[in-house]
Amino acid sequence: MLVLQGTIPFEIITEQKITMWLFIYHLITPCFIFCLAEEGNKGYGPVFEEQPIDTIYPEESSDGQVSMNCRARAIPFPTYRWKLNNWDIDLTKDRYSMVGGRLVINNPEKSRDAGKYVCVVSNIFGTVRSSEATLSFGYLDPFPPEERYEVKVREGVGAVLLCEPPYHYPDDLSYRWLLNEFPVFIALDKRRFVSQTNGNLYIANVEASDKGNYSCFVSSPSITKSVFSKFIPLIPQSDRAKVYPADIKVKFKDTYALLGQNVTLECFALGNPVPELRWSKYLEPMPATAEISMSGAVLKIFNIQYEDEGLYECEAENYKGKDKHQARVYVQAAPEWVEHINDTEKDIGSDLYWPCIATGNPIPTIRWLKNGASFRKGELRIQSLNFDDAGMYQCIAENTHGIIYANAELKIVASPPTFELNPMKKKILAAKGGRVIIECKPKAAPKPKFSWSKGTELLVNGSRIRIWDDGSLEIINITKLDEGRYTCFAENNRGKANSTGVLEMTEATRITLAPLNVDVTVGENATMQCIASHDPTLDLTFIWSLNGFVIDFEKEHEHYERNVMIKSNGELLIKNVQLRHAGRYTCTAQTIVDNSSASADLVVRGPPGPPGGIRVEEIRDTAVALTWSRGTDNHSPISKYTIQSKTFLSEEWKDAKTEPSDIEGNMESATVIDLIPWMEYEFRIIATNTLGTGEPSMPSQRIRTEGAPPNVAPSDVGGGGGSNRELTITWMPLSREYHYGNNFGYIVAFKPFGEKEWRRVTVTNPEIGRYVHKDESMPPSTQYQVKVKAFNNKGDGPFSLTAVIYSAQDAPTEIPTDVSVKVLSSSEMSVSWHHVSDKSVEGYQIRYWAAHDKEAAAQRVQVSNQEYSTKLENLKPNTRYHVDVSAFNSAGYGPPSRTIDVITRKAPPSQRPRIISSVRSGSRYIITWDHVKAMSNESAVEGYKVLYRPDGQHEGKLFSTGKHTIEVPVPSDGEYVVEVRAHSEGGDGEVAQIKISGATAGVPPLLLVLLVPALGVLACSGF
Repeated sequence: MLVLQGTIPFEIITEQKITMWLFIYHLITPCFIFCLAEEGNKGYGPVFEEQPIDTIYPEESSDGQVSMNCRARAIPFPTYRWKLNNWDIDLTKDRYSMVGGRLVINNPEKSRDAGKYVCVVSNIFGTVRSSEATLSFGYLDPFPPEERYEVKVREGVGAVLLCEPPYHYPDDLSYRWLLNEFPVFIALDKRRFVSQTNGNLYIANVEASDKGNYSCFVSSPSITKSVFSKFIPLIPQSDRAKVYPADIKVKFKDTYALLGQNVTLECFALGNPVPELRWSKYLEPMPATAEISMSGAVLKIFNIQYEDEGLYECEAENYKGKDKHQARVYVQAAPEWVEHINDTEKDIGSDLYWPCIATGNPIPTIRWLKNGASFRKGELRIQSLNFDDAGMYQCIAENTHGIIYANAELKIVASPPTFELNPMKKKILAAKGGRVIIECKPKAAPKPKFSWSKGTELLVNGSRIRIWDDGSLEIINITKLDEGRYTCFAENNRGKANSTGVLEMTEATRITLAPLNVDVTVGENATMQCIASHDPTLDLTFIWSLNGFVIDFEKEHEHYERNVMIKSNGELLIKNVQLRHAGRYTCTAQTIVDNSSASADLVVRGPPGPPGGIRVEEIRDTAVALTWSRGTDNHSPISKYTIQSKTFLSEEWKDAKTEPSDIEGNMESATVIDLIPWMEYEFRIIATNTLGTGEPSMPSQRIRTEGAPPNVAPSDVGGGGGSNRELTITWMPLSREYHYGNNFGYIVAFKPFGEKEWRRVTVTNPEIGRYVHKDESMPPSTQYQVKVKAFNNKGDGPFSLTAVIYSAQDAPTEIPTDVSVKVLSSSEMSVSWHHVSDKSVEGYQIRYWAAHDKEAAAQRVQVSNQEYSTKLENLKPNTRYHVDVSAFNSAGYGPPSRTIDVITRKAPPSQRPRIISSVRSGSRYIITWDHVKAMSNESAVEGYKVLYRPDGQHEGKLFSTGKHTIEVPVPSDGEYVVEVRAHSEGGDGEVAQIKISGATAGVPPLLLVLLVPALGVLACSGF
């Protein structure tokens, strides 16, 4: 006996009953599998509509929760679960909640919740895993509380203020610098630059105006937080400005960029004067998407491509010297699909090859998941598919830069043949003498076997009849006897079915008047005829094609037109024929059953086509040999060729001088002469015949002519002046076209007037036109002879004409005398002095600084040597100042005078007078105001100034009075403004004003006397 346990009560079953149960089981199981397959056609596995993304949660966030999104569509509705670092998340815990597929983490903690999250979605058809998403915790610590050390730098010297940002995550900080207080940010220019790589502030050369307190301001956009450092005092040290060569301090490193990203390279140099910055790509043009900003310090390449990879160079230069920096940019790419999998239905027992190809740099690897579990690597091939192979598949491509998923469902189908969805056509038409294919495409799995019958006759393959593997029936050389009923039979191991259609014969379509060959010249019209006969029960259409491509009459309506007025006539008109219209034209007369075609050639005569195969040979310094191959002559012999050239100095193509000067049409070589040595050239060739000049050829490969010694001397040689014990020599640099060779530079020769020996120095920078010779033994204002010539690796050029210049004069040695200072007010003083006797003096410098400041912070005013005094303005009231005066010339500053101490006046009264009345008395107005009382830190009131002026003008009549009242004339026309201000030794105080008018018509005198004082009060109150 055998005991079975199931959903029915326990019972004892005999061997006969066991046999019956096994029979029923084997009967039901295939039906169950078949039904499941049929049910699968109605439903589908999970398809992601939203997947989790990388998320940064600020550690200081007050939200108290973070969510990871996941949403998929599926029938039946799917279930969701989540994994953290490949471990299942226990969603029963209170700190987790689910809304659909969305995971919410309450009170997230870095130690427990940071990591990689995956959403897993399932239904009866299979399981898929989402792409991995990282949850990280962002933070930006405050700067350390320690004070920053002050930085002292001599004026003219470069400076770097270090930011040293605090600990943070992620590394996406942006940097700015505060000056003295928030929110005053320094403006960036050619002289100042803030690196977004390390946050440091770079100043090419420090000026007195740079004095102040600086703070590094750091922002994290990911967590929307900013912090700033303790202030760094920058103290410029006064010094005679010196020049320093360019010195690159901000250097971009070798950079790995992802295809399509934007790349930023930084380069900044210190130096005095401020260096000019130039960017280039080694031996290649700069990318078309490159953009230079921040006064040349930043190079941005937008949407970078593989061809943008290469060696980039930043060059910084001032007249004192130059510096270069190079680094390489590598372009790589995250995986991207070339071909990926899609939902697929396959017959049971068939084979599967699922191509899954991705591109990227480095080359991605391929692996597979089936229903969320690891399956295979590389390509996927499965033979003899069964129902166990059905499910959700994921192809995963990954490299060091990323990972991508392609999801698809594989359904295994098993069904008997059926024609319900795709029955045979009831009526099949075939042209007499033609060919017909009758399709037979039932739905069936596995693939059925096919057989055909005509009426009651079983058909077999023969000379005119063939049954294809896909079930289609082909019949050729159709006759009337082939008409009749045709039936297709389909059978597999699950059943069989058939479908029937009727074949009828029609008259064949034939071209009765075929197009003829036509020969025209460019610009003329051409006609192609085409007439056909066809079965009268069918519609006829004409299709024209040129060289196998169908003509689109809507797009080409300017040149093509066909005759639609006459039935069975497909005549083609070609208007304003161009060279591109030449070729073989085919007319196809077509019905729904068959077609017939005929062709003819259109020959178009016109200007020649472009020559080809240009080669540059025998490259010399001023000549090259060119060879080329003939282009099409377009049926008119070529009469001559023209050679054109172009250099990188201009985008314009110019006719080149050649030997022979006239290049005949039967030639395929010539020599181009009178070229510039060591110059990059491109060449192109244009052919001409009696019908015109053709299109130019493709440019030749760019070449560079051989070098030669320079033959042009620099111009505008001169100089003189400069600092003490210096000889400054200047010239106009030669443009690139006169360099004639590599290693180009200048030889500068000079000697004192009257001496025989020339001293020579070499300047290797071709773009510099200045040389400064320093010699402590050089007498000032000494006459020198100078000349300059160019050189390159091939030799020297001729010297320029000799110029006469003078060495720099000495700085003044005399001290200005009789320096006196007169205080004018709380903010102004006048300084005067006697001139020194030195005739080389160009002007005088007045320095002044507050007693509580350091001398290094002194402000300076310079005046010409014609001035004996100047006014200092914008001073602080009631403040002790130190003042001195010194003479200067181009060589520098002389010794300062003795320092004079003065104290500015107290500030003028800050209280403005309060006008209490304005009364008209006959032809005059009487204006009255309250007395102004000065505060203890203000100058005492000495009187009042009253300005009487027309409204809208600034000029008027000024009165002074020690009283609190004044009389002014009644305006004869329009309105006047009366301004009143207190006057003191510290200057003038704040202004009070009132408007008065001469118009009094309609107002009784007594009422006017009462109204005017009140109006005066209102005016002073701001009404």
